[in-house]
Amino acid sequence: MQSNHQARLWAVLVCVLALSGIGLSQTKKSAANKSSRAAGIDKAYLQKIWDGWDALDATKQAQFYAKGKHMFFDIAPLKYNGWEEYETGVAKELADYKGAKFTVNDDAEIHPAGEYSWAAATIRSDMEKNNGKRELSTFRWTAVFQKQGGKWLIVHEHVSAPMQ
Repeated sequence: MQSNHQARLWAVLVCVLALSGIGLSQTKKSAANKSSRAAGIDKAYLQKIWDGWDALDATKQAQFYAKGKHMFFDIAPLKYNGWEEYETGVAKELADYKGAKFTVNDDAEIHPAGEYSWAAATIRSDMEKNNGKRELSTFRWTAVFQKQGGKWLIVHEHVSAPMQ
């Protein structure tokens, strides 16, 4: 009798500990999500940035990028010094395309860090060239944001594709 009672007691304790662990895990995830939302950056904001690039018009993206002396790395060419240079250079690169769709994948991570916040994700790309050729790829994206004028703006960005 005594051992049967002890076995049930142990089973109840194991269940309580397991449920407590799940509860703590959910609390940590919830707190992390709240802190990134409180910072104003979440996956929806990241997708909004990439939805803007769907138009293949860099001038419409200026609202997401800080002006001034900032470095941006892109797939081609290697680097841009400041938004103005980026906007001009990307326009040349995108001139060969007539359509695009970019999707922030589910691996997106957002890390608030005081006055900055950084995000990293892989981006699914479906682009169509002017000649009708379709290009499908997945590339890496890391962006550093800084709050300026009440808005989170990209002050550094790194876009790269895996070597083939």
